[in-house]
Amino acid sequence: MIKISNLSKSFGPKVVLENVSMTIPDGDTFCIIGKSGTGKSVLLKHIVGLLEPDSGYVEVDSQRIDTLSYKDLFSLRRNMGFVFQGAALFDSMTVYENVVLSLYERGEKDKSILEGEAKRVLSAVSLLPEINNNDSDLQFENEWKILSEKKPSDLSGGMKKRVGVARALVGSPKYILYDEPTTGLDPVTSEQIDDMIADLANRLKVTSIVITHDMFSVFKIAKNVAMLSEGNLCYYGTAKGLEESPNPTVIEFLERYK
Repeated sequence: MIKISNLSKSFGPKVVLENVSMTIPDGDTFCIIGKSGTGKSVLLKHIVGLLEPDSGYVEVDSQRIDTLSYKDLFSLRRNMGFVFQGAALFDSMTVYENVVLSLYERGEKDKSILEGEAKRVLSAVSLLPEINNNDSDLQFENEWKILSEKKPSDLSGGMKKRVGVARALVGSPKYILYDEPTTGLDPVTSEQIDDMIADLANRLKVTSIVITHDMFSVFKIAKNVAMLSEGNLCYYGTAKGLEESPNPTVIEFLERYK
């Protein structure tokens, strides 16, 4: 469970977050919405410990992020996968190299372990068929060889997003954090990414935290929603309740973005 208590953060005179509190239960698919510049990404960076709060705190599994040593923070981050807005794949690396990079940097050099994990996560995001325990499954191995050797420039936008999600799934993290996962995608591909997020949450029982402007995505995948406005929490509740909120800021946002 992630608990955010009275979190405040300013950059110089600009207040980005002000006394924000919320709880994200285990297994939730939780969307954070709001106009650009309202503190969504800053909130996400506090959850992973990339920023320190001016006041308040974030707890992940009862551990206060701002009090952890570097070693303990690094250990906690192994339970978190981060999906960047533009996938953030390294152009000079193959799909395989991009996916297993974190394992390699942790010191894992066993090729069979690296390939096995890459196959698992690429299958999880439907870029490969489900793994068949039959070692003679030549179709799977052929598809694996073709995909693993591709560079990001060989991939469509939707495939890049899936590879980015696959990389975040390496090591079976408890939490997956998505930063604008459908930005820049056509409606059909966006819907496919939404379906993938929902499917992964259901099958792998991960807690998903999604920053998005796509209200179609919110109403399709979210169990709960938080809306930020000028650094303040103006809505916190179910996706269904969002549509019924009497808050003028929420109503205006829905009219513009839905």
